[in-house]
Amino acid sequence: MSRLEKRLSRVMTRAVRDYEMIEPGDRVMVGVSGGKDSWTLLHLLRLMQARAPFDFSIVAVTLDQNQPGFPAHVLEDYYKAHDYEHRIIFRDTYSVVMEKIPEGKTFCSLCSRLRRGILYNVAVDLGATKIALGHHRDDIIETALLNIFYSGQLKAMPPRLRSDDGRNTVIRPLAYCDEQMIAEYAAEMNFPIIPCNLCGSQDGMHRQKVKALIAGLHAENPVVKGNMMAALGNVRASHLLDRDLQKQLGITPTGLDETLAGLDEAAEATAGDSGQIPSGVAASGCGAPL
Repeated sequence: MSRLEKRLSRVMTRAVRDYEMIEPGDRVMVGVSGGKDSWTLLHLLRLMQARAPFDFSIVAVTLDQNQPGFPAHVLEDYYKAHDYEHRIIFRDTYSVVMEKIPEGKTFCSLCSRLRRGILYNVAVDLGATKIALGHHRDDIIETALLNIFYSGQLKAMPPRLRSDDGRNTVIRPLAYCDEQMIAEYAAEMNFPIIPCNLCGSQDGMHRQKVKALIAGLHAENPVVKGNMMAALGNVRASHLLDRDLQKQLGITPTGLDETLAGLDEAAEATAGDSGQIPSGVAASGCGAPL
């Protein structure tokens, strides 16, 4: 086991434990697209399976969406060579996406919805108790910003999620893993990477822009990605604007706001004996961060 593999395994195991993703007797269906993330997930789960103090099973599932040139045989050969229980499911969602999405628009939203619905049904047919997907830390923080910028919602990708109909539980064991480390590991393992020629061929997508934004900020300050991830687990509901959530949590907008109190104290201290607040403090509120 290489140093990189040990590190990724350790980080993934921590996420699995934190969110109780895998439990005794689970049948985990791993969605394998053929990309670096899903191959890494499948391999690390097998390593975890070998050392786990309880039994759980793994079945790899690939959805052949009828994209031109999709080499399903490459995945089939790999599964057989490494003795993975697997299924390759054929559904022509490619034609649906090409028919429904106007030229110049991105395919990802409809494609992912169709794929998700099919995988949910397949999981039930296979008796899978968990559906494992290969989303990692970068996916999660990018999704958080995408929802803020383009959907007006404060949400990301939860490491563990029960589907709306209650039939499936989705888990993301790579939630804490860095994308660059996954890419390096996939290269180290020489996985047979299959690129997505549908969404991967489109330029100017919102996710690409957000990814570039985060990369630029992270290049300036290497703790940016970690801080963004930490922020998703360090929510101050009293300092947000969701009144329904505040009501559910029993938070009432009464009493003195500690941040505003800090502003008042700073202004009074600066005024001194004259009792006059310096220009700019009262007007702009720049004496302390809100």
